[in-house]
Formats: sequence, structure tokens, C-alpha cells
Amino acid sequence: MRSAEIERKTNETDIKLKLVLEGTGVAEIATGCGFLDHMLNLFSCHSKIDLSVACVGDTEVDFHHTTEDVAICLGQAYKKALGEKNGIGRYGDATVPMDEALIMTAVDISGRGGCYCSLDIPTAKVGDFDTELCEEFWQAFARESGITIHIRQLAGKNAHHIIEGVFKSAARSIRSAIFVHPNSSNSIPSTKGSL
Repeated sequence: MRSAEIERKTNETDIKLKLVLEGTGVAEIATGCGFLDHMLNLFSCHSKIDLSVACVGDTEVDFHHTTEDVAICLGQAYKKALGEKNGIGRYGDATVPMDEALIMTAVDISGRGGCYCSLDIPTAKVGDFDTELCEEFWQAFARESGITIHIRQLAGKNAHHIIEGVFKSAARSIRSAIFVHPNSSNSIPSTKGSL
């Protein structure tokens, strides 16, 4: 079973994160940021990974450090759990509607992490969550996981719906990419022989 645990402690955050790639979407999330908790619960459900996150952060400042550092830990956990990446699909994509919002995400588990994001979120905040932190989250995740991720907003007017669509479409894309194909479980999906 592919799994990983990450602990990260700085002057800004103290995080314990655990994931199981062959899960059922069970989540235990407590970051101190209600909206981020909601997004991580959605991510776990739609990726079918089991995810546990406990974060104590400097939320009296804002949610920037908590959001970015949780994404760093999530990316590191993915990279660790994927190991040599034997037999994975490598690529995944999903287009997800969330009411009026429509979000497309495509990923490549290439080892060359990068986030290429095109979002037009109409408000600066959802509740007390800065909407610019959505892109910050995925930038940090991509960098640490070695996953290339493209996110495109095809439609949407409601900030909550747009961000929710991002997390759901990313979850479904990543789920497809990490799936191990039984007929190729010992091979690396690259002509180079490594990812």
C-alpha cells in the first residue's frame, strides 16, 4: 500500500500529514482555516485518498502560511508515496462542473513540477480566505510533488464554486494519474526509463 507521513515545523506552522493513496476518501482535516478544511475534504473524497492533516499555524496573521505549508506537505507526501512510480498512468485530466463554474485540470507526474493556472476569481475573499491562496496552494503542491498541473477556468462567476471546482478537478485528475495498471505494474511510463 502506497502511503506517506510528513511532519513539518517552522516558526509559522506545525503540521502533521498522512496520506494513503489506495484509500476510500476518508479525511480528518484540522488546519484552523474552515475553507481550506472544506477544500481538503473535497480533495480527499474525489481523489479517493485517505488524508489526515493537523496544522497549527499563525492564523492570527492570515491563512497564507497555513495554506502554503499544508500544500508543501501534501506535495512531499505524494512524492514519497509514489516512490519509483512503477506502473502509474502518469497522465490524468478531468473537467468538473460546479454549478455555473466549469474547471479543467490536467496533470503529468513527470518529476518536473510546475503549476500553470488560469483563473478569474471575481472576489478577493471567500469568507475570511484570500482567494489568491488557491493558486498559491497548487504552486506549492506542484513544486514539492514533481507533478505538472494545468488548471483552466472555462466558466464561473461564484468564487466559492470556482475554487471548489479546482480542488475537485485536480483530485480526479491526480487519481487517474496515480492509478497503477496491473499489466504494467513493473514498468515506468517513460521512454527514458525514469520519472
